[in-house]
Amino acid sequence: MREAAGYLAYRIFDALFGLLPEPAMRRGGEALGTIAYYLARGRRRLVLRHVQRVLGEDDPALRSTVRRMFASYGRYWAEVFWVRARRKQQFLDHGDLVGQEHIDAAVAAGRGIVLALPHLGNWEAAGAKAEQIGIPVLAVAERLPNRRIVDWFVKVRNQMGIEVVLTGKGSRVTRELVARLEVGGTVALVADRDLTGRGVEVEYFGERTTIPAGPVALAERTGAALIPVGAYFKEGRGHRFVVHPPLVIPDAPTREERVALGAQRCAEVFEDIIRVAPHQWHLFVPNWPSDREEAGE
Repeated sequence: MREAAGYLAYRIFDALFGLLPEPAMRRGGEALGTIAYYLARGRRRLVLRHVQRVLGEDDPALRSTVRRMFASYGRYWAEVFWVRARRKQQFLDHGDLVGQEHIDAAVAAGRGIVLALPHLGNWEAAGAKAEQIGIPVLAVAERLPNRRIVDWFVKVRNQMGIEVVLTGKGSRVTRELVARLEVGGTVALVADRDLTGRGVEVEYFGERTTIPAGPVALAERTGAALIPVGAYFKEGRGHRFVVHPPLVIPDAPTREERVALGAQRCAEVFEDIIRVAPHQWHLFVPNWPSDREEAGE
């Protein structure tokens, strides 16, 4: 019953936002996110801790940035509910791409590409842009307990031009990702949040934590270009995608050391990407050991 209710809620929001014109959808999502800012006191305190790591504890813009983060996250979900296959072109028409030469160089060299992104703006809209420039992506999605919600998410991402492989017991995620890269394909991984607890330790915004090793490990194994990307909302309609130069994985005696050093470099680029628009950083869960200690977990 609970799974059915959860799925019904998604479908209701999908139907309601799907009826709205783009400006109303975007503003409505931001308004709902702002309401959540005032209601979710505990989550607001957690997000404030994250923003302090970026801006510093004494920055006068701290609380306004947190409020804007909630509004931005509301916009993200509104776009997820609003998107339809027939609307993908609207995302493309209002999406700017900076740094495409880094992707073109990897394609010309016949290399696979690993796009590594933080949870910023609408990272899924980047999938539509990637398909448009000729590098359709394969992405990984978590196999949630509610199968109907998972199927809905897969459908949404497919509409954005993203092919999805699901995690879970018995899955062959790594094998599928490696196979795609070895034939010169593209994999996109959102990689600034370690959900499994099996990531690699890095210094991230001044504190030790872990991030997923996947992007670096795949690039190290296959020789693919590891390219960080920032996906930003424009102030009004549309998105801006910024492609950074490929990361060079440092040489080291062992693969474990190479992956660890590469993950640190990736974390440092993520810091640069997030500092451009910290109010669009959608990190609403504990991400550092001190977060969990503060929450008593």
